Parts: sequence; structure tokens; C-alpha cells
Amino acid sequence: MNPCCDVIPKEIIEGYRNIPVANIGDARGRFGCMSWMIKPMNPDMRLCGPALTVQTYRADNLAIHVALEMARPGDVLVIDAGGIYDTGLWGGLMNQMARQKKLGGVILDGGVRDCQELAASPLPVFARSVSPQGGFKASPGSVNIPVSCGNVPVLPGDLVVGDADGIVVIPSGKAEEILEKSRAVVNKEREIRERIEKGETLYNLLKLDGVPESVGMKQ
Repeated sequence: MNPCCDVIPKEIIEGYRNIPVANIGDARGRFGCMSWMIKPMNPDMRLCGPALTVQTYRADNLAIHVALEMARPGDVLVIDAGGIYDTGLWGGLMNQMARQKKLGGVILDGGVRDCQELAASPLPVFARSVSPQGGFKASPGSVNIPVSCGNVPVLPGDLVVGDADGIVVIPSGKAEEILEKSRAVVNKEREIRERIEKGETLYNLLKLDGVPESVGMKQ
């Protein structure tokens, strides 16, 4: 187990809170988006916070309980279940505890259970699968180490942002730089929408004239 630490200034984290995940992914050059299979339990859920990473042993959630005990308000548990998707490693009681501690959310590359309760909860939970089978609490795991979640590397303290489209990861050392790029993407899209309303075409606004021919398309 490694201790939690503050890596990204709070004002930078807050700057991401209302930026769509897709725009952040664009700002990252289409990198850093987790697998499409990791989705929110409720499409209205949105999370934004520093990662507290967890690596579990097969079908065992002891390490998640350790992380839940360590977690601070605003932390997001980012859990690599080691490719086990048919076990519900997160459920209603853990969710209640996470709410009590004011966590920022949970991302689980694995299974959850009590899905109706999770979907109705104000705590954002994102997961790959749902299964009624519970996890054991008898095997070791690791907390606050580099993990892979949704096929994306996540380091302790990296920023994770989630919405109805999925999850994007922002490396802590690039959080300020990517925030500015993300804001630029938002502003560019706003301008494009305004110009479409005025009668311009998306094809021309994206400067696609000649591109199909350059890649071998024939009209």
C-alpha cells in the first residue's frame, strides 16, 4: 500500500469538471479514453477527480476495502480487476460507505452488483459488467500503484473524468496543459456550431475539400 498524495492543484481539477469527455479526448490527440465497455450505471452520472488506484486479486475485493478505508473526499477509486468480469467486486454496502466518505466516484474494469441501487445513487459508478456473484476477501492486492484500467495506464494521482460517453485519463504532469487544450476544443466546437447555424457546411468548416481524393476516394 502506498499513501495518497495531492498531485494536481484543486483549481485545475475543477477546471475539468464541466468539459465533455469527448472534448478532452480530442485535446489528448484521441489518446487516454478507456474501453467503450466501461460505462456509467446511470447516463446522468459524471465524475472528475484524482485516481486512487487498486489492483485486485482474482475475484477478491479485499484490496478495494483497503482503498476505501484509505480514500479521502474527492478521490476516485480506479480498479483493475485483472480481467475478471463475472464477479461483483463493488456493491451497495461499499457504495454507501463511499458516499459517507464523500468520494468522487468509482471506476471498475470488472463487475459490480446491486446495480439498481448503484444506478439510483448520487455517487458516480462506472463499470464493465454486472454480476450477482460476490467477491472473496482473502487474497492480497495492491493500492496506489500503476494499473491498467479499460486498456489505459493510470498512475496514482492522475485525473479521471467520466460522463455518459465514458472515461478519459489525464496524466497528472500534463493536467494544466491539457486543460487549456480542452478549453480550446470546446471553444472551437462552439464557433463551428454558430457558423453551421448561419448556413455554412461542416464539410467546408473542417476543410475536407480534396481530402477524400488524397486518400483514394473517387466521387
